[in-house]
Amino acid sequence: SSEVLEAIENVIQDVLESLAKKQAPVLTLAKRSDWRNIEFKDSIGLQMIPRCTTKQIRSDCPRSAPKFALMLKILSMIYKMVQSNTYATKRDIYYSDTLLFGSQSVVDNIINDISCMLKIPRRSLHILSTTKGFVAGNLSYTEEDGTKVNCTCGATVFTVPSNVQGIKSSLNIKDLNSHAKFILIVEKDATFQRLLDDDFCIKLSPCIMITGRGIPDLNTRLLVRKLWDTFQIPVFTLMDADPHGVEIMCIYKYGSVSMSFEAHHLTVPSVKWLGLLPSDLKRLNICKDALIPLTKQDQNKLASIQKRPYIACQPMWKKELEIMAASKMKAEIQVLTSLSSDYLSRVYLPNKLQFGGWL
Repeated sequence: SSEVLEAIENVIQDVLESLAKKQAPVLTLAKRSDWRNIEFKDSIGLQMIPRCTTKQIRSDCPRSAPKFALMLKILSMIYKMVQSNTYATKRDIYYSDTLLFGSQSVVDNIINDISCMLKIPRRSLHILSTTKGFVAGNLSYTEEDGTKVNCTCGATVFTVPSNVQGIKSSLNIKDLNSHAKFILIVEKDATFQRLLDDDFCIKLSPCIMITGRGIPDLNTRLLVRKLWDTFQIPVFTLMDADPHGVEIMCIYKYGSVSMSFEAHHLTVPSVKWLGLLPSDLKRLNICKDALIPLTKQDQNKLASIQKRPYIACQPMWKKELEIMAASKMKAEIQVLTSLSSDYLSRVYLPNKLQFGGWL
């Protein structure tokens, strides 16, 4: 906490020194979303280069002055929370003054900018993300308040804890215990619930299932990373055979451009693409009528993914993306129900896991 306080004090000191010299104060931020500031390392994923290009948030420019003020406001809130050892979610911060902030996305963006500017993980700023992910299967752990959580109880679903990893802070989950043979990341809640209903976590072999319910929040990504670090078991992904599903899988494996400054704590380089593969659609003779044409937006997203640096290291992934681009068709995991209602849990996943049908 002293490191966080000192980092904020240094920022404020720079502001005061500028004012003393009768100069307009500025805040200097790395350009988080600029691909030129990102390098790809196979062992980490997408990470920010040490000497990246920056932008200035000026206090004397009409376009950036409001953001400058909001950044100082949130810095002061963080400072008070760290001093008093209290915590707030991003949502709490937004609702503390909705008129001032205008929208939740403004708050989210500023918090990420502050974390990047101070080079301090967001959890150490005493800001918790609201969790939307679920976890189930062969796993038990103790939360920081002493609550014991046992996900192994049948078809029970637990929300991903909001205190997964306490880097430089007291927040943590501990006493993790599991006999799972693998971790299965499921893109969508509906598929996750269906697999639970089919007792998938215990029928084939003990496993841990996680869903971020679409694009994963920070806590879900942290949990997947913590489970991988702790148990060193295979991590598979089950996604729709569409550009959006591939994008989500890449976030778990390689990270995202906007959070590349925290890649070391968030990415799981060993993630494998289990399904649904574009090549599976032909192999399983899925009826053409059950497939969905790619929209223009889908095609643009697919073309953008194909150009990313990590795709060159994954020739099998590249081939699958080429199949999708050539067919101009996509499919949801639910398309397997056209073969039989329980095809996913009874045939598709057991065969893939047994015979090595992943990339």
